[in-house]
Amino acid sequence: MTAGQTFRVGLAGAGYVSEFHVRALLRLPNVRIVGVTDLDQERARGAAERFGIAVFPSLKAMAADGLDVVHVLTPPSSHAAVALEAMGLGCHVLVEKPLATSVEECDRLAAEGRARGLKLCVNHSLLLDPLVLRALAGVRRGDVGEVLTVDIFRSSNYPPYRGGPLPPQYREGGYPFRDLGVHALYLLQQFLGPIQNVGAEFCNSGARASDPNLHFDEWRAMVRCERGTGQVQLSWNVKPLQHVLVVQGTRGTLRADLFSMFLTRRRHTPLPKAIERVGNAMAESSSAAMQVFLGAARFVLGRVVPYQGLHNLVRAFYEALASNEPMPVSLYEAREVVRWTEQVAREADRAKQEHLAKFKPSGRPAVVVTGANGHLGRALVGRLLKEGERVRMFVRRAPSMETFNHPQAEAVLGDLGDPAAVDAAIAGARTVFHLGAAMSGGWAAHECGTIAGTRNVVAACLKHGVPKFVYASSLSVLNWAGHPAREAANETAALEPSPKDRGSYTQAKLEAERIVQAAVATDNLPAVIVRPGQIWSETAPLLTPAVGIRIGKQLIMIGNGSSRLPLVHVDDVVEALLLAARSKHAGGEVFHVVDSDLMSREELVSRYRESREPGLRVRRMPLWLACAGAKVVELLARVLHRPAPLSPYRLRSAVASLEFDCAKARAELDWQPRKGSGAALRSLLSPKSA
Repeated sequence: MTAGQTFRVGLAGAGYVSEFHVRALLRLPNVRIVGVTDLDQERARGAAERFGIAVFPSLKAMAADGLDVVHVLTPPSSHAAVALEAMGLGCHVLVEKPLATSVEECDRLAAEGRARGLKLCVNHSLLLDPLVLRALAGVRRGDVGEVLTVDIFRSSNYPPYRGGPLPPQYREGGYPFRDLGVHALYLLQQFLGPIQNVGAEFCNSGARASDPNLHFDEWRAMVRCERGTGQVQLSWNVKPLQHVLVVQGTRGTLRADLFSMFLTRRRHTPLPKAIERVGNAMAESSSAAMQVFLGAARFVLGRVVPYQGLHNLVRAFYEALASNEPMPVSLYEAREVVRWTEQVAREADRAKQEHLAKFKPSGRPAVVVTGANGHLGRALVGRLLKEGERVRMFVRRAPSMETFNHPQAEAVLGDLGDPAAVDAAIAGARTVFHLGAAMSGGWAAHECGTIAGTRNVVAACLKHGVPKFVYASSLSVLNWAGHPAREAANETAALEPSPKDRGSYTQAKLEAERIVQAAVATDNLPAVIVRPGQIWSETAPLLTPAVGIRIGKQLIMIGNGSSRLPLVHVDDVVEALLLAARSKHAGGEVFHVVDSDLMSREELVSRYRESREPGLRVRRMPLWLACAGAKVVELLARVLHRPAPLSPYRLRSAVASLEFDCAKARAELDWQPRKGSGAALRSLLSPKSA
């Protein structure tokens, strides 16, 4: 290396972490970013546009423009291959953690670097995090005496999945540990010496999971090192997000909160235990408060940036390159971390594959139900099985064992946003009931589960020539706020003109219905669309948001409580779906399905309180007042550049009094509601039934 040399740098990989590498590189005076490449060229173009750099079709093409260094920012499984390619092109390499996914790959990388006289380093960024450096300095000073144990807790989440090929965190059972466990292991190695053994457990938290596509979302590891033991806990469910490092010794403890940016110390003193505890608590709390304040100030002034450890390590890497000094992370240290990371991750990979093997599609003809774990889906599957149908359920989580073990049932696990999983589930389908959709979450969840999901299901039905496609839409796609008063809404009623103002659910369901109609018009998809009302059953919650907003023991009812709810029993919706599937209709016909025997919000709440929850307090809020509050929320969201969770238009639509004309379903499907929602609910909520 020559003094004052400018390093020409290329990025291999345009995913989430690439942004932070770019920002770190832009702070270095002796670096010029040549460009970025990615197998996903659309993602590469997006990154290039954001960062103002060039995009290249391949690493080889980028090297032709002149490269000295390549940052390997691809998924871990490709780290070794991309790094070897970069060294083959004569480039030094900085690899995102982990260095590779096997000890053999690490050895090959080291050998290649030696043979070519090239430098290779891995981004163990937390080693240069300011708080970790302070904790290490404290340990060296003897602040905690002899270190005995180190505990690391990290909770996290992944960027929203918007559909398309599954990202690696959802494909590999061990990816979460490869992603975050590696940080914990190299930190333990730094504090406690070489790792001697790692024992880990991992599980799925089931219905409590924040990310239903992440197979193992709770991890625990006990790590034995040369100078003590460490414990690692990783969670994708714990909120608020935390990242805590606790160093415990014979004379005290250090606690580093890496997200809140403070480091505190508890000392062992000769004082009585009660006094020592109070003194430590007061000293720790005051120190934390002061550090958080100063840290926030440094952040505002730009002296501290997100992923500061990464910035520091990138700088150290280029300083070592320029001076021909050793790399900030040795390859031996990186190799040992890979050894123990892979021991845990590969066990999780095997466990996931064994689990998925139980849910492979049989390929036999079947009726396919998407969203089979939902309220309506479970009822439809139960009815189909009673009628002797072979049913294939497409679900994100395993169904109940009773249903799964039924001789006529099979389940296929997957996300509606994943086209490959949807295609596998629908191959051989005789009829497809598409009930799956996002029911909560932000726009990304609805974009994936409802829009991309419907697009994938429609494409698979067309590919496999499915004879009948029944889509469960929603009455929310109609223009509730603008529909003429005292005029029943039938299937020709106007659709919602401002879906964004109505919220993500309406926006996505309307787009999904249009996808179905477009496929009918252009590709002759044999489809029928059913728009059910508010579905209820004896076992489902009755006080839904359509009735009022529940806050603890209070229910806030907005607007006129005398408006009737568009109720329909789940069994009556199932009947309509089956009639639609067996009908001659296949040209995108739409059918409204609402009971004729209804109940007002006021009556439902009154009967519910009387029979089930006398202590429930009902608050009535005028629509104008609620809209005023919603307007404030809307303006605040605009200032914060965030989507508004509420708007006056959405409120007016939610409480609009709308009647429905279901004559078409009665005449053309021979559908008749059999439950009588009003009468059934009065019976269910009578004091005697309670």
